Amino acid sequence: MSDGCPVEDGTAEYATCSPGTGAAAAEMVVPAAGGGPDEPPDEYDELLATLGRTEEQDQRISVHEAGHAICARLLGHEVGGVTVNPDPIHGSEGLCWGVGHSEAFSEGSGDASDVRAVISPMMPKAGEDRRPVADVFGSVYSKCIEFLAGRAAERLLLEVEPAYPVDDLRQARELALLICSSDEAIETFLAHCDVVARDLLMPHGDVLIVLSTVLRIRRTLDGREIDEIISDVVTRKAMALERRRRAEWRKSELMAARFREKCEPLDRRS
Repeated sequence: MSDGCPVEDGTAEYATCSPGTGAAAAEMVVPAAGGGPDEPPDEYDELLATLGRTEEQDQRISVHEAGHAICARLLGHEVGGVTVNPDPIHGSEGLCWGVGHSEAFSEGSGDASDVRAVISPMMPKAGEDRRPVADVFGSVYSKCIEFLAGRAAERLLLEVEPAYPVDDLRQARELALLICSSDEAIETFLAHCDVVARDLLMPHGDVLIVLSTVLRIRRTLDGREIDEIISDVVTRKAMALERRRRAEWRKSELMAARFREKCEPLDRRS
């Protein structure tokens, strides 16, 4: 979640797919800057003016929320949707939610503090067997990685240090309290999750670029659309790698054929 706090500026220019999703989407470029000073504002400029955002802020929020979504899918979790539109009720600049989480939020029970309040009494005390709640430990671990993935995505794509993700860290700390017994342990645990989130996203920077750019255009994507975009990028990358492999193999074949041609006169002489 991107909070409604002051944001840092970041710049980038992304080559990506059109607002349509899937393999049939035409490639296009979303420029990092608007038109000249004498040109009338376009729809995007008018939207930003309505939201009270700069283009750099909107870009940051898109990267942040795309990071949450991609990290969730890498961890095998379903994503209900993602948006870069602000939610004045929850005070968020953007939001990524899991399947069913939007209903929980609407009922006022979707926060990590609500989860901790329910689960905390069930957690074992010091010296008690923790095996019955091993799944809780695993869930807390992966969810905290997801919470920190937004900031990790910003650090991967944008040149400036991300804004402090107040709500992401608050919710991660709420969950960390289920398995950590001191502030120092919580900070160490979250620092570890921060590194894991970065390492998860780093090999998928191309997916992050495409998803964040399409998100800036579409504003809101559901889980199916997110999966289609990810699948499209992965498929295109695989096809490009296969074309490169075939080109290299063809080059090797040609070099081998030339080598044989050079060797034939020597064979005849002998």
